[in-house]
Order: sequence, then C-alpha cells, then structure tokens
Amino acid sequence: MQRGKKLTEQQVNAFKRDGFLSPVDIFTEPEAGQLRTALERAEAKWPEAFVGANRNNAHYNFTVLDEITHNAGLLDAVEDLIGPDILNYGSVLFIKEAHDPGFVSWHQDARYMGLEPHVGVTAWVALSPSTAQSGCMRMIPGSHQGEMRDHDDTFGEENLLTRGQEIMDVDESKAVEILLQPGQISLHDPRVIHSSRPNNSDDRRIGFAIQSYIPPHVVQTKARTYAQLVRGTDPYGNFARAPRPSRDMAPDNVKLRDHVNAAWQQILYAGSQERRDL
Repeated sequence: MQRGKKLTEQQVNAFKRDGFLSPVDIFTEPEAGQLRTALERAEAKWPEAFVGANRNNAHYNFTVLDEITHNAGLLDAVEDLIGPDILNYGSVLFIKEAHDPGFVSWHQDARYMGLEPHVGVTAWVALSPSTAQSGCMRMIPGSHQGEMRDHDDTFGEENLLTRGQEIMDVDESKAVEILLQPGQISLHDPRVIHSSRPNNSDDRRIGFAIQSYIPPHVVQTKARTYAQLVRGTDPYGNFARAPRPSRDMAPDNVKLRDHVNAAWQQILYAGSQERRDL
C-alpha cells in the first residue's frame, strides 16, 4: 500500500470518501499525559486564559499548544491531505468538564468560518479519552460532498458553538462516533456534518482543535486576520503573519490573541442580530 509522509493511500481515500479520518496516532499516551499536565498547570496559573472566548487561539500564548500545532508527525498527516504549504488559521480548546451538560449541535464548520475555498482540514487532538460516554465527536460520513446546509441560530445555553447554530433533520442513524485515546487525533473536512454530546464521564474531556490547517491560497472573505506559516512557503500573503510564542502569556502574544479573537467574533457573528454575553 503506497504511503505518504504519514498516511497510507487507503487512509487518504477514506478521508476523501467520508470527510473525516480517525484515529491517527501522533503522540504516545505518556507524551499526551505530559501535554495534559502542562496544559492543566497553565490553567491553574492563568485561569482567566481558559474562560469563554479566550479558549480560542490559545496557541498564541501557550507554548505547549504551539508545540502541538507544529508537531512534525501531525503536519505530515495534514500534508498528505492538503499539500506541502500549510497555514494554521487558528485553534479552539474544547474542554468538557466531568458531567458537564455542554454539547455541540450538528453543524458544518465551513458554513460560518468565512474561508474560501473549503479545502482545509481540522485536526482534533485528544489529551484525555474521547469516548461515547465523555461526549466524543460524531460525524455523518459523506456529508461533505453535498450542498452546504442551512443552520438555525439557537443560542442554546448549553450549546458550545458561538451562535448555537444547528442543522435540523440530520439522520443520526448514519452517525459515526470518533473514539480517541490520549495522543490520537482525528482529521475532518470543513464541510462534514458533525456534533458531540455532553460529557457523562468522571473525567474531563480535553480536545484541542487546530481549526483549520489550510493551504495558502485560501482567503478569509469577511475580515483581515492572522495565520501562522507552519510548513512550506506562502506565496500569496492572504493573512498577516503570526509569530510563535517564546514563553507563556507574554503580553504581546496575549494582545495578538485578543486582536485575532475580536476579528473572529466579527466573522462568526456576521449576519446575526444577537450575540452571546462572553
């Protein structure tokens, strides 16, 4: 079976067919444990940096998350899907506390991210077990191949999405659960329909989503913002270039995070008459 840098031809074909690929081994469980410990130490020291919108783009101000986004094995897998020139557009920490009622409704990332064309890939990194009980992601295979679906803004109190946006009438009988052990990742297309249920387990469900890795010809259609060049070259310059953090919570990096998150608010709430109070 022909291989790319990380993925087999069979895995690449599965991603193209289904709109997602899971699991992919990137970190060992001990390595994932070390990453979790570093992240939770940062949470304890800077709790304000892990509240509300500050969970977006935390890789700008925490070296442990920056290291994940630049991991060579992870980037090898992404390169096998989108090519050798790769930008990191952003990241989101999806942390569900034990017995947390928070959930993510059925949605398509591409519907509201403002990135065109829809050719990127989200990497979802598990730092704790992601199981059916803990509220793992669920995917609808092949749903990335159809038309973009309408989303209803619900602003549901327990809905973790910005607007509580939801696709109605999804056939949940087709859903596939994305089960991951610490150190494994899933990869998904920005058009695939996906969701996750609440965490009913006794442990936190810690997921770090790099959302998304994109080739440099992609443009942001709603606002000018930043991205990091994580591999290859960028001949287009469609995004301002974001630096890597040299230490945790450096004031300039926090300022950059806040600036980018303000642009994200503008992008994600475009066309909405309502906003959450974050």
